[in-house]
Amino acid sequence: MNFENIFYEENVFDFELGKYLKDKYKDANWHLIENHNNIPELRSKENKDFTKLKKLLIIGTRKTHKYVPNHKVSDFLVPYTSSGCSASCLYCYLVCNYNKCSYLRLFVNREQMMSKIIKTAKNGNNLTFEIGSNSDLVLENTITENLPWTIENFTKYEKGYITFPTKFDMVEPLLGLSHRGRVIVRMSVNPQEIITKVEFGTSNLIDRIKAINSLCDAGYTVGLLVAPVVLIENWREYYLNLFDVLSEKLSDKVKNEAFIEVIFMTYSFVHRKINNEAFPKATELYDNSIMTGRGMGKYCYKQSVRDEAEFFIRSEIERRFPKCEIIYIV
Repeated sequence: MNFENIFYEENVFDFELGKYLKDKYKDANWHLIENHNNIPELRSKENKDFTKLKKLLIIGTRKTHKYVPNHKVSDFLVPYTSSGCSASCLYCYLVCNYNKCSYLRLFVNREQMMSKIIKTAKNGNNLTFEIGSNSDLVLENTITENLPWTIENFTKYEKGYITFPTKFDMVEPLLGLSHRGRVIVRMSVNPQEIITKVEFGTSNLIDRIKAINSLCDAGYTVGLLVAPVVLIENWREYYLNLFDVLSEKLSDKVKNEAFIEVIFMTYSFVHRKINNEAFPKATELYDNSIMTGRGMGKYCYKQSVRDEAEFFIRSEIERRFPKCEIIYIV
């Protein structure tokens, strides 16, 4: 992945990763900034410039290290080495937090973040840390090579697990690592029609399946994240086809060992505003006939619609993948 323009905080070159990135992208235009959270030049851009902003790279240090308790796959959501993403999924929840400035930000003080994870793990009882809730670490790894560093440093110690989701297939650097069974990788899957229409810049379904098969063969604990469930026209047909493809292409090992998460899409006024200006020809995800407000400018599916879709999806998963536990549907 190449970047023409990189915005950076002054102290990033005090860190090993900052020096690595400076050398790797020495031909880019580097722009000094005071704070990665507030770049006036970028904040003043119009919504129609969203795709241009997504092509930028911002490098800084993470100042906030607060863990958020979580009771799904992990015990804590952990701020880690990146936020934002260079892909452009139309529903991305990070847009709610960062608005049009949901571009990829890298944080070079990884040693500080890893030290806190290890310290917390040592004092806990086999805690699981979600390190990928703010970005896609497989995509980030193509820039930083952070995942091998993370896995090798975390698994030197004897307690705890780390986990992250991904929509990308570039997992080759992970396959030969000594992860000691303490890394959980969850592959996000959606019908190819929805990937094409909604998840711009991500890996296609078949490549995602190949990647999760490879990770499972390499001994990783794996999960399938059916997320977000997007109820656009012909959604039943699309999801039936998704489960057909998964049933055919997933390895027996994955079908015997994986767990499954299901998350329904939440949308917002902010998404609609940006998408209508940046992607005027894209699929409209807001449908007032099946959606309702849920406060703070957000929309979710009406309860009757969601219940029907949940029954449909749960039934199809249980029928086709009887050995895969559905750990939650939200």
